[in-house]
Amino acid sequence: MQTDRHYSNKDDNGAKRPADGLFTKNGASFLLPFAAITACFALWGFANDVTSPMVKAFSKIFRMSVTEGAMVQVAFYLGYFVMAFPAAMFIRRYSFKAGVLVGLSLYAAGALLFFPAKAMGVYAPFLLAYFVMTCGLSFLETSCNPYIYCMGSEETATRRLNMAQAFNPIGALAGMYVAMAFVQARMNPMPTAERLTLPDEEFNMLKEQDLDVLIQPYLFIGIVVIALLILIRLTKMPKDGDAPTNKSLRTSLAELARVRNYREGVVAQFFYIGAQVMCWTFIIQYGTHVLMGEGIEEHAAEILSQKFNIAALVLFTCSRFVCTWFLRYVSPGRLLTVLAVVAVVAVCGVILFTDRRGLYCLVAVSGCMSLMFPTIYGIALRGLGDNVKIGGAGLIMSILGGSVFPPLQAALIDAGFTVAGLPATNTSFAVPLVCFVVVAVYGQRAYLREKKRKQRATAHTE
Repeated sequence: MQTDRHYSNKDDNGAKRPADGLFTKNGASFLLPFAAITACFALWGFANDVTSPMVKAFSKIFRMSVTEGAMVQVAFYLGYFVMAFPAAMFIRRYSFKAGVLVGLSLYAAGALLFFPAKAMGVYAPFLLAYFVMTCGLSFLETSCNPYIYCMGSEETATRRLNMAQAFNPIGALAGMYVAMAFVQARMNPMPTAERLTLPDEEFNMLKEQDLDVLIQPYLFIGIVVIALLILIRLTKMPKDGDAPTNKSLRTSLAELARVRNYREGVVAQFFYIGAQVMCWTFIIQYGTHVLMGEGIEEHAAEILSQKFNIAALVLFTCSRFVCTWFLRYVSPGRLLTVLAVVAVVAVCGVILFTDRRGLYCLVAVSGCMSLMFPTIYGIALRGLGDNVKIGGAGLIMSILGGSVFPPLQAALIDAGFTVAGLPATNTSFAVPLVCFVVVAVYGQRAYLREKKRKQRATAHTE
């Protein structure tokens, strides 16, 4: 693995020492701390993607509409928005490590709340459990992303973020597999329409059995998170980026508001997260509709749709590593633009095709999304200096897009919104289409700004 080490400066004794690189800063190596924090990326990837299939599962268990089931995503991503700014204030006062520990504590607490939620047997406590869990994830992302950003040269920060984020889909794949093999496959296969006709007593017995199945992954991951919390607590972590600042919060916010690259990055991240959540949540509805049209019964169609979702995550994971390599040679803004444009084309296929070709296009979208979150994050934070903690919080708050857009798409599906005879599950993907257009525009604008910056730097040197 290339670490971008080169000997361009000297220590106090005149000896050469490595300059800041991919995992080095001020002569110190951050490889081991990088690995420890990267484990958190995998854990919140698991939480995100074990949850997406639960929209369909909760809709069946509680006999709800797609829109009501999508409240899972509202509760999930609302926690990111609510807690990101308090998390930034916390790590600003204390440290990145303290923020990571608080995040892991809330993550574990939310996961373990699934047990009392199941005992109550109603929908609302599950939404509360998701909210608490994602308050923890908000702490983690607000702490871990800028922490990784500070573990080396600013010039290699986007590559470093992409490398850490490459382990996020590995956790996501594990989450999707668990959702398919240990939840969907073990739930009662009774179709939704038949569940609606059950007497209350039979329905409650079926609900109890299915909830027993649904909560098990969350109880397991709660224990794993506690184990990682203890490990990081006992591990010596770097303090780079933890230097206190006398700058007031008001001043920091005012400075951030004047940075166009950052402002636009927050907007782009809001739309990107919305697109990602929609594509990974509603692939179940989309695939089920397509596969049932082939004569496959509902339960089998749901499981096969989840396999397509797993294939999407495999492509996402592989593409993340490939794109991280490309970033050595291609400007982040330029690569972001190209991938967003390809995603727009693929989503057009999702809308227009009514057979498996649409599913293949939806899988292909994940290959395009792989680069987007860490790249937008890295571009937006560039040059923020001691405002990076507050700036990172703004970018995490923009994850609220995952709470805003899915209910909109779900409402279009429930309303049976059709255009030119296309099914509502197809036309609803016009929402993520718009989101990817916004990302493409940001990527191009960021590329042009970076190009001008380099031209000015070259002219100044000459």
